[in-house]
Amino acid sequence: MKRDIAGIVLAGGQSRRMGGGDKSLLPLGDGCLLDQVVSRFAPQIESMALSANGDPARFLRFGLPVLADSVPGFAGPLAGILTGLEWAAANRSCKAIVSAAGDTPFLPLDLVERLAGAADQSPGSIAVARSAGKRHPTFALWPIGCRDALRHFLVDEDTRRVSAFIDRQGFVEVEFPVPPSAGIDPFFNINEPDDLVSAERLLQSIKP
Repeated sequence: MKRDIAGIVLAGGQSRRMGGGDKSLLPLGDGCLLDQVVSRFAPQIESMALSANGDPARFLRFGLPVLADSVPGFAGPLAGILTGLEWAAANRSCKAIVSAAGDTPFLPLDLVERLAGAADQSPGSIAVARSAGKRHPTFALWPIGCRDALRHFLVDEDTRRVSAFIDRQGFVEVEFPVPPSAGIDPFFNINEPDDLVSAERLLQSIKP
């Protein structure tokens, strides 16, 4: 557990390709998609919040703070990351947050440890995950000190692409291998109904 790093789960996407609604609350295994994400992410950090707009009561059973975007207009994942940074700066004694997408049920169990290790070697930088040659910009460590630059980027420049902000800042990439035995990309995410079927099959295959 990293006591100087908070976590933010980006659970507020509009899920158009899944027919709308809360994708993270879709059934998976013995619970829902978000249960799987939280179970893997929570042990890695001391405190965690959910980024989601709308009625927070739908997430009540998770017992976590639910943070609505501090930037209006459904500005995407960067708005959730900014709100997480501002929440952590105001309420937690930590140097960074790690973000994780709420639709990625097999996220690495060493995500925070490895991102933090890379960030320690490059102080002030954003540490962002990669796997199979692809960057995963919503899985990253964000220094608390970048929140003002991020607010300017979102509000004053009205730019929403996560990778565009990362590219502007100092950053380091961390490669997460796809285990050859299981063959599951740890950042496999649920975009369409068929992905949820695949996730259920993969989940059953790795259960003890």
